[in-house]
Amino acid sequence: METRMLGKSGLAVSALGFGCMGLSFGYGTVIAKPEGISLIQAAYERGVTFFDTAEAYGAANEEMLGKAVASFRDQVVIATKFGFAQGDVSKGLDSRPESIRAATHASLKRLGTEYIDLLYQHRVDPQVPIEEVASTVRDLIAEGKVRHFGLSEAGVESIRKAHSVQPVTALQSEYSLWWREPEGNLLSVLEELGIGFVPFAPLGKGFLTGTVNSETEFSQDDFRSSVPRFQREALSANQKLVELVISVAKEKGVTPAQAALSWLLAQRPWIVPIPGTTKLHRLAENVGSVEVHWDDEELKRIRAALAKIQTVGDRYPATHQRLVNR
Repeated sequence: METRMLGKSGLAVSALGFGCMGLSFGYGTVIAKPEGISLIQAAYERGVTFFDTAEAYGAANEEMLGKAVASFRDQVVIATKFGFAQGDVSKGLDSRPESIRAATHASLKRLGTEYIDLLYQHRVDPQVPIEEVASTVRDLIAEGKVRHFGLSEAGVESIRKAHSVQPVTALQSEYSLWWREPEGNLLSVLEELGIGFVPFAPLGKGFLTGTVNSETEFSQDDFRSSVPRFQREALSANQKLVELVISVAKEKGVTPAQAALSWLLAQRPWIVPIPGTTKLHRLAENVGSVEVHWDDEELKRIRAALAKIQTVGDRYPATHQRLVNR
């Protein structure tokens, strides 16, 4: 597996990470701990060294990851997140210094580790100055409990303010063939500051794989059931993008998922996507994307085709939309 550096931080990770969220949170399915542990270990055996979790994904998620990597802990990079009151998304944001410390200590215990490689603020809390958040994480780094600081879904102004107090190693936000807003000004700011970019939902929450269409029905405990982009009319309208991905993949001799992931990898050398899955064959498919390469002419043709397609539907319901880009 190719190794990439997250910006100028010195933190080296596998070119493709593994997002653990879907193992126990968000998609309406929770796999048994032994299965989750086995899948994480299979990812490591295939060269993945970068694993992403969060307090908000539930205690089982961090515990699963911690147990899976216990025997090779020093060979992997663990990223987790704080920022929701008592780790519960429904209770709102809480990035007060005392809450950050409590969340970090709890995560360390659940993960069964003495340090967290990359600690993200899950969402910017408007009630707590971002400089105060950065200062608290800086202290945790000085104490050896954390090694790197990250932000998730933060806006440019917050990134700059935080970075001035404690260098930000990575920003995590959505980026894919389906959501290219980071190309506006975010990527240039990250490059300027030497911050790595960790795209979540690099497969459009399953949409870019070609396995989701306007006839797909989501259970009530699958968060996509409330997302505007995943409503029937939007899915039907956005099918043009899937058709493009399928066409490009066929021409390249790869799967749609591999085309989508390798396209992301081709955008910048400090971009590290973190696709998640609960299936071993999908894991192998995702890892295979690292071997897919595009030349400038191919990328130019894809860009031209993308410019003719307009995405329909917001990526979050209104209640969540206001929590991003602060």
